[in-house]
Amino acid sequence: MCGIAGFIACEGTEHGSLVRIATSMADTLAHRGPDDSGVWSDPATGVALAFRRLSILDRSPAGHQPMRSSDGRYVIVFNGEIYNFSELRKALEQSGEAPDWRGHSDTEVLLALIAARGIDRALEQSIGMFAFALWDSHGRTLHLARDRLGEKPLYYGWAGRTFLFGSELKALRAHPHWDAEIDRGAVALFMRYNYVPAPHSIYRGISKLAPGHSMSLAWRSREPIIKSYWSARTIAERGFSDPFSGGAAAIGAALDTLLRDVIGKQMVADVPLGAFLSGGIDSSTVVALMQAQSMRPVKTFTIGFHEQEYNEAVNAAEVARHLGTDHTELYVTPQQAMEVIPKLPAMYDEPFSDSSQIPTFLVAQLARSQVTVALSGDGGDELFAGYTRYVFGKQLWSKLSRLPPPIRRSIAAAIKTLSVERWNAIAKPLLAVAPKRYRIGLAGDKIHKLADVLVHDTLDSLYRDLVSHWKPPLAIVLADSEPATMLDSADGLAIDDPVARMMLLDLVTYLPDDILTKVDRAAMSVSLETRIPLLDHRVVEFASKIPLAANLNRDGAKGILRNVLYRYVPRALVDRPKMGFAVPIDSWLRGPLQQWADELLDPARLRREGYLKPELIQQHWQDHKSGRRNLHYPLWDVLMFQSWLQSTQR
Repeated sequence: MCGIAGFIACEGTEHGSLVRIATSMADTLAHRGPDDSGVWSDPATGVALAFRRLSILDRSPAGHQPMRSSDGRYVIVFNGEIYNFSELRKALEQSGEAPDWRGHSDTEVLLALIAARGIDRALEQSIGMFAFALWDSHGRTLHLARDRLGEKPLYYGWAGRTFLFGSELKALRAHPHWDAEIDRGAVALFMRYNYVPAPHSIYRGISKLAPGHSMSLAWRSREPIIKSYWSARTIAERGFSDPFSGGAAAIGAALDTLLRDVIGKQMVADVPLGAFLSGGIDSSTVVALMQAQSMRPVKTFTIGFHEQEYNEAVNAAEVARHLGTDHTELYVTPQQAMEVIPKLPAMYDEPFSDSSQIPTFLVAQLARSQVTVALSGDGGDELFAGYTRYVFGKQLWSKLSRLPPPIRRSIAAAIKTLSVERWNAIAKPLLAVAPKRYRIGLAGDKIHKLADVLVHDTLDSLYRDLVSHWKPPLAIVLADSEPATMLDSADGLAIDDPVARMMLLDLVTYLPDDILTKVDRAAMSVSLETRIPLLDHRVVEFASKIPLAANLNRDGAKGILRNVLYRYVPRALVDRPKMGFAVPIDSWLRGPLQQWADELLDPARLRREGYLKPELIQQHWQDHKSGRRNLHYPLWDVLMFQSWLQSTQR
């Protein structure tokens, strides 16, 4: 895992200046690559490529970057791993297309593959996670590419007449021509989703390259050509229309074989390697298949909390004992967790408010104390129907759609005539005598949420509501509009099943822009490479063909993945209600974080900064502090934006 950055300066620049600027950009990414650095420049075209290296494969000087092809045509800076590089290397040798190898790095193999077969075929044949920049000196064209699922980040955009790119925004901001302003539309998107969805970034004119896409920019051109080389949507539609016909046992056996191959390839490293283990289905499956292929105990890591409702460490320890891993756990105090919060703005570089970013950083920090690479179980929920909202959303929509829209809207309007507090007062005596399973706290919030979902005319609209925080975000953001995303409309999607539609929407939005962003930035902040076997594109293509009935069966969600895991771990160790990777932000905001939040949410401050409207925010804050409502999700969004904004003004 590494950091890349660079630019094309359309105005003439001498070599020393190119190197100096590119070095300053790369230095901001030292956490992504503490082991080595390098810069290549071409004064004739104003191109500079910069690199920071975290040495994983071929730690010798032969793996140094920027790396030039043997014919001298291409120069590359590459972040990530090509897991099938050994097979590609052999194929090049057998076809007579191989150069005289200088080392055994996957970067050299990728560069040779591009030189021999072109960038399009190289992308199609490569299995891995990556983001890279490639300069073609013959065609005078810069090529950028990002892996199929979006595990590795890549930003780009214009700063005046200079085209910039980099693994993180901080590298772009280090260029002296940087002049981007905050995009208020992106602020609105962030307040809705708790992340800024691709292709947007928090800055106007700066974009994220979408997963599965490449981009080409010819020298002295202003318009890059962007194209898709792999589409999750196409894969999902194809799999839904042509599912597996065999039974669950046969599908599970085939998945077991595929995952063994995938995980075996991802265990290749010239440095110590381990895995995150929460004790859930996904991470337990990854660790079980790692241990099945390892001659030594696999190093596994988990963090625990003394608050029982947030603690999965006990379950992880039981799985680790059964599998025989070398297990390390750390019980985190509230103070240790809260000490992470000031680090978040610099870590994520743009507003990001999935609060599981805190435990993700802590477990990455723990793992980095012993290993340089850690495998993770992310992706299982999106691929194998693991989120409870899938079933809940389908059931809710099946009931709502029976009522004509005018009637639903009338019911919603009637509910909203009473405030949340009034509904709480009405419900309190009724809940006191209700059976225990029906005694819900803060009933008024839930009744108002019901009113919100009643007004939707389509499942896609309902699902967007379920994953939204501030609704609508323009109620608090000083912006003219909220840009559209795929979650606004999935028209033309050739999948009519509600669960399959929601799974795909998560796969192309929430997964890359929230989950993978969270893991990448947290792990790279401590120079830890993470690998995610379930997101090997062959696994994604396989999972797309699994009938929903096989995943959502009587044993619960993720039926086929459970089928694999039960071969290695007894059901009793992993069959339990799903827990989120969370921390008690709600109670912290009423306690040790209250003064910090008061300062960031001060109405005078919000008016002075000019991005957010203070009235509704203050109402939410007072309601939360008093305990009348639990509003920590939308409040954390505002606090993370405010904290990030504060960091940019230092």
